[in-house]
Amino acid sequence: MTLDTRPRLWLTLWGWVVGALLLVWLTLLGAAWYTGHHEAKEVTDGQLVAAARLWLGAAPAGAGPRAPAIAAHRPRAYVQDVAVLRWSDGQLITDSHGLAPVLDLRQPPAAGFGERRGPPPTPDGPDHWRLYTEARDGVRVTVLMDMDHRIDLGRDMALHLARPTLLVLPLVALLLAWAIHRGLRPLSELSRDVAALDAGAGQRLGEAEHRYREFASTVQAINTLADGLQAQARREREFASDVAHELRTPLAALALQAAAARQAPTPEALARLEAEALRAGGILAQLLDLARAQRDLPPGEAARTDLGATAAALVAELAPAAYAGGHELALDAPAQPVWLDGPPLLVELALRNLVQNALQHTPPGTQVLVEVSDGPGGRRVSVSDDGQRPGAPALAAPRGGLGLGLRLVQRIAEQLGGGLHRDTGEPPMTTRFELRWPSA
Repeated sequence: MTLDTRPRLWLTLWGWVVGALLLVWLTLLGAAWYTGHHEAKEVTDGQLVAAARLWLGAAPAGAGPRAPAIAAHRPRAYVQDVAVLRWSDGQLITDSHGLAPVLDLRQPPAAGFGERRGPPPTPDGPDHWRLYTEARDGVRVTVLMDMDHRIDLGRDMALHLARPTLLVLPLVALLLAWAIHRGLRPLSELSRDVAALDAGAGQRLGEAEHRYREFASTVQAINTLADGLQAQARREREFASDVAHELRTPLAALALQAAAARQAPTPEALARLEAEALRAGGILAQLLDLARAQRDLPPGEAARTDLGATAAALVAELAPAAYAGGHELALDAPAQPVWLDGPPLLVELALRNLVQNALQHTPPGTQVLVEVSDGPGGRRVSVSDDGQRPGAPALAAPRGGLGLGLRLVQRIAEQLGGGLHRDTGEPPMTTRFELRWPSA
């Protein structure tokens, strides 16, 4: 048993959807990261301003007690510690965390926001600070905050925004896998119905059983294909019946003529036996020609046919036989090529059958005209004769084979996308067989 390694549709759809979800989640994470850090900056800067103004309005004149140094192992995120430096008339009177000598802040910095870097970080403190300075009535206050605090706060905000979606993502992926698998079940049912469809028995898909609108065109296409296969099978059966009918008559006559020739081997009996054998051989030759024309084209052979050139070559080939039989064979074709998509062998076989039928089934003195045209009504190749005109000589003896020849021509025309039509033709012609194809 061969292992089927082809990918599954539902798994592919699920992978694309989960990939899209991951992309959305990463986008959300990036937006949350940016938003968290932006909001952390706004919050911490506001805290610096608030602390500076608080000290300007409420700080005691003295240095006050010194706060413990900010340690690297301090609580982070929403616990934001600040350091305060206060000057009065240019003299440093408050240094809450002893940062003035470390950050070279013995002199008050300029008002507004800024950043200051100190020596490399130690277990007792960081090296990057955000500060805000404000002055009022000779008093200047600088409030500092560790930049790592702000980064921690932004990271914490971003994770709080993105973590719920990350936790929900596996559940969403499982639900999507179930939903896609469940949603594709009607497609599996349609595939099962198509596999069980017997087009040869005239079965079709029921449109009511596949109620989804998306399947309407698929069901219609499958039914159209089934109808085409049934029509083709019907034509094959009719063609086989025609072949059997055409062969039965010459074979039966061949058996009778052989029995008569065995009892009385006269030249006339042998001639009739030979004629019936040739007739049966002609039918088989037509079948072999059709089979040969329907084979795959050899590599490099053109798949287009110039109808005018094909008709001219065929008329030139059959002209001696037509003249010997007392017929006048003529061609009317335009100077420019009339192209048809299809192998030249099929076109030549169809046209040969029409011309030979016209020559065999009309009396001597008949005109046979081959016409090629390309106009608004499409591309046409016709074979006309005046064998049924008033005063025309009667055919000496009926010659069989017309039904099978026309059946061959009709099959070839349908295979090439056209059709075979019969009418009386233009006067003085009395019978016309015409191959028609839509305009290019």
